[in-house]
Amino acid sequence: MGATIAGPHGPVPVRQYGRPGRPTLVWLHGGGFFRGGLDQPESHAVATALAAHGLAVVTVDYRLAPLPGLPWVGRRGARPRARWPHARDDVLAVVRHTRAHTDGPLLLGGASAGACLASAATLGLLDAGDPPEGVVLAYGFHHARLPRDRAVQRTVRGHRRVTHAPWALDVANRNAVPRTALGQRTAFAGGQDLTGFPPAFVVDAASDAMRASGERFAAELVSAGTSVERHVLPDRHAFLNRPGTPAFRAAVDLLGTWATGRFPAAAHRAC
Repeated sequence: MGATIAGPHGPVPVRQYGRPGRPTLVWLHGGGFFRGGLDQPESHAVATALAAHGLAVVTVDYRLAPLPGLPWVGRRGARPRARWPHARDDVLAVVRHTRAHTDGPLLLGGASAGACLASAATLGLLDAGDPPEGVVLAYGFHHARLPRDRAVQRTVRGHRRVTHAPWALDVANRNAVPRTALGQRTAFAGGQDLTGFPPAFVVDAASDAMRASGERFAAELVSAGTSVERHVLPDRHAFLNRPGTPAFRAAVDLLGTWATGRFPAAAHRAC
């Protein structure tokens, strides 16, 4: 079911899946911050599959960043492209609205760039005293500068050896977030103080340059005292955008089991 939620920069389109009263996951698609939407499999197919596992899911059409190298494209229209903090603010607005309209446990998660937004927004919610009960991070990059790991980079195949080279991912980050804000706590969560970060489910791809960031961020979470369940699946980046593949099915099953097992509908906090 489609709807819009009021945000500080205008209405934010969302879709709702599953029945109320279940654990609710606010889910963010990937796309390098500058592409993607509610129709892509990483949004719609994931939400549909997780709803079948007993979750309620809210997908978010957060504000996209400018096209890399073409900042003038998409500046006008009902929802013009914009750099940080617009996407983060959209996510925070949806999470707070969802919190106000559900009495069950609330989770926040995403894939790739959506995972980056989820981890950073979690710190903003934590600082405000209202973090989600859990966080789901799929093959995300959480650091303003991708950690350099030659062993991980050697696993990358095809065009991603160029498009996901560390320098290219650093450029994508700078395209989405102004250079002066790259070190801010709610822009990139990697390397920040993670004390109090909620329990996290992390799933990465074995053949993925972003696994270097996922591994480091998971280690940072553990060092901060966060409970982390992490899996590395034998596939390449964006497997949640490929429904029907073994990695897609495995990730959905693992996530559904973790979320419904750790956050049963009856175990919600008082509002």
